[in-house]
Amino acid sequence: MKTFKPLFAVVWLLLVHTALHAQTAPSSQIVPRRDLVSFEEFESRLTKAGKNAQILDARLPEEYAQNHLEGATSFSVANEADFSKAIAKLDKSKPTFIYSIANGRSGKLAKDLRDNGFKDVTELPGGLSKWIGLGKPVVSTVGPGLTLADYQASLKSDKLVLVDFGSRYCDSCKRLALIVDSIKHEQASSVKVINIEAYENKTLTKELGVTALPTLILYRGNQVVWKKSGVTPKGEIERALAEANL
Repeated sequence: MKTFKPLFAVVWLLLVHTALHAQTAPSSQIVPRRDLVSFEEFESRLTKAGKNAQILDARLPEEYAQNHLEGATSFSVANEADFSKAIAKLDKSKPTFIYSIANGRSGKLAKDLRDNGFKDVTELPGGLSKWIGLGKPVVSTVGPGLTLADYQASLKSDKLVLVDFGSRYCDSCKRLALIVDSIKHEQASSVKVINIEAYENKTLTKELGVTALPTLILYRGNQVVWKKSGVTPKGEIERALAEANL
């Protein structure tokens, strides 16, 4: 026992030192946690801000032109010089609200604004895809798209029907589209694939409860048998198809 006591004491002291150092370490060494408010809290803050709200659309101008929140400004900045000019036109004291398709581009913009002295910055959780999927109003230059009846008619098939809801502006959607396209060709005899551009079919997106992009919905005989959001691995999609065929 005498042989191990000094070693135990050294290990114990090291553990105590590590714990104390973690508690007293400068905040600059701690990675800040990115917290998003709830969707309801975002709406509440936006309503409360009223005319003082600065609403920034972090997507491309062409995306903004199709659909955007009322009162929003297109804020897709290509480089640092343009960013500096753009934020100079904003009021750092006013509450600022940001959104993109999900929370990719909006997250980066939120960080950049906070780094430049903006104190009251709120991201739309789930982005515009969730906003539209929940049926919230947008200023739009595109029609409602497919009706629910049209959509249901397209599902009629003796095959399984895999529907891919996405956007051509969404990187995650593009990655999933490649996977879905390979399945479409490999299982053409047993699977029918339908691609839906969500922002051109806002009413349908709302009616089907699609609140995130990309989203896959699998039908068998017009009945939903599987649904998944995000970039789903090919193997997981193939398993869902196999189970639906049982």
